[in-house]
Amino acid sequence: MRLFQQKANCQACHGWAGDGHKTDSQMPDGANLRETKLNRAGLALIVKCGKLNSQMPAFDKFAYSDGRCYGKTQADLKSYPTRMPDPPATLQQREIDLVVDFLIAKIVGKGPMDRAKCIEFWGSETDVCKQFPK
Repeated sequence: MRLFQQKANCQACHGWAGDGHKTDSQMPDGANLRETKLNRAGLALIVKCGKLNSQMPAFDKFAYSDGRCYGKTQADLKSYPTRMPDPPATLQQREIDLVVDFLIAKIVGKGPMDRAKCIEFWGSETDVCKQFPK
């Protein structure tokens, strides 16, 4: 959760609940991860390599240095109309795995956020959960 919210700052685009309700209006609209059809491997690839021709950044420091992501290098990315931004921080492979584990455990396939899920998500009744009816 800490990596999702702080170091990678996923919530800036995807929202704290991963539902695409972002916290920063200056940031691009992120996908609703609660409804994604991606499996664990697909999620890990997107976090590691970003999404080509989109604003989803690659969190692997060397993603486009040696062809490890989609067989592309930094030079190849220049041909896409939408430039992939730099991530707020890079993640090591174990951190990518931890973010994906968090997504699978708390967000992916869990349906829309409600009060009970919010309390379970945060571990207690927080102010943010009060927006959901009892």
